[in-house]
Amino acid sequence: MSSERNDTGRRPATMRDVATMAGVGIATVSRVVNGKPVTPDLAERVTRASELLGYRHDLTASSLRRADRRTSTLGLVLEDAANPFSAALHRAVEDAAAERGMLLLAGSTDEDPVRERGLLKTLTARRVDGLIVVPTGQNDADLEAAHRAGTPVVCVDRRTDAPQVDTVTVDNRAGVRAAVRRLHEAGHRRIAFLGDLRSIWTAEERYAGFVEGLADVGCVLHPSLVRRGLHGAEAARAATRELLSLAHAPTACVSGQNLLTVGARRTLQDLRLQRRVALVGFDDLPLAGLLEPGISVIAQDHAAIGREAAHLLFDRLAGEDGPARHRVLPTRYLARGSGELPAPEDG
Repeated sequence: MSSERNDTGRRPATMRDVATMAGVGIATVSRVVNGKPVTPDLAERVTRASELLGYRHDLTASSLRRADRRTSTLGLVLEDAANPFSAALHRAVEDAAAERGMLLLAGSTDEDPVRERGLLKTLTARRVDGLIVVPTGQNDADLEAAHRAGTPVVCVDRRTDAPQVDTVTVDNRAGVRAAVRRLHEAGHRRIAFLGDLRSIWTAEERYAGFVEGLADVGCVLHPSLVRRGLHGAEAARAATRELLSLAHAPTACVSGQNLLTVGARRTLQDLRLQRRVALVGFDDLPLAGLLEPGISVIAQDHAAIGREAAHLLFDRLAGEDGPARHRVLPTRYLARGSGELPAPEDG
């Protein structure tokens, strides 16, 4: 008999205690707590005894006894849970998991591969049934190891070279190309670009879309107007101020990530240029439409990304085999004013 005590100093009630009080066998109690059919009379007796004794079913122990070793938990590895994109993705995956009666465990990497490795090891050690990961791009071997150990993995937002790992991304290049085309149509020729860390797959894809977009409209790529390797709003704020101090300053700017957009807009407002220098950001922001002018963005459907990732993972959990699958979802342009500002006469 266990010597453990709860907060009241008493030994927690066991399934055997419930069975004794209800006058039934342990097998009957097990059937009731696991939702298996019994007669209404037996179910009522077991439920009543459980309530009187304060019995709590040990889901972890139960999962270890199951033949399939499932724990009804999923792991979600995000870049930063505080980022609006990550928060929206978290909610979408959580809702999909809840529909299946599954619990979601989540953590943030802060783009740190060491922290990512630790999260992957911790979640697999806790025997999550599957993993949805926003990868740093530097731990493909760990993702592959998790898959080989029997934990299905789906990567979102970014591609991975790990075999047998499904991915869900958006068409980053097409979204940025369309934004550049709109700015060009508004008369802009000196268009700047703010990009995230080069190690991030989406940062590279969005910059590639920027270069392709300029080529599509016959616009010159000015290396002096490109700032890459930025991470966070403050870095973008400083980079934007530097760009606007150039002798041939940009008349428009494309930001490759939502926090970079925040930093760029702050500098424009500090300099009172938010109505003169056009700005288009990648990914939407809370309250972006309430500013004046509102921030035009290349929007992702976070809910669709999360749902698609969850569905791919559930397919694998159901026994789906075969090569890795890659789903690419479209973006859409939300015109709110900042991206529609016309270029000045000499722009």
